[in-house]
Amino acid sequence: MIEDGSEAHRFMHAASQEALRTLAKLNGSYRTPEEVRALMSELTGRPVPESLAVFPPFYSEFGKNLHLGEDVFINIGCRFQDAGGITIGDGSLIGHGSTLTTLDHGVDPDRRADMIPAPIVIGRKVWLGASVTLVPGVTIGDGAIVGAGAVVTKDVPANAIVAGVPARVIRMTGFDA
Repeated sequence: MIEDGSEAHRFMHAASQEALRTLAKLNGSYRTPEEVRALMSELTGRPVPESLAVFPPFYSEFGKNLHLGEDVFINIGCRFQDAGGITIGDGSLIGHGSTLTTLDHGVDPDRRADMIPAPIVIGRKVWLGASVTLVPGVTIGDGAIVGAGAVVTKDVPANAIVAGVPARVIRMTGFDA
């Protein structure tokens, strides 16, 4: 738990300001794919793969805990709350308007500003449809498909197709990613 007003909480707020400055550059006007990757490297604090494709606008409140694999595609209007950590495996597609959240808040109203981080892990060759929401702590298995508009509250098995609110397994893809 990261307590409201703690040194860690202040650090996260300062890092968020740095991320917002970088994202203002990314989202403020047209950027070539090379410029987008350079700004994503600035946001994450490390080189990103040359095969990464991001269609702005893109939003992140932290940036430094975002880990992107080879051949990842992130479509328009995605929102990543990555302070708790987001890992996206090689060959994964993130549909437009998707939201990935990695922080919960305290249940006690007097402690509501406390934050509880939990990472999101997306396997290889995953496809998130448009406007998918992933909540803190979920893992999406290799080759899985998450249907548009789904809210994923539990881990998704490899090669499964899930949809709905909350997301449920519809069937298996029939392929082994």
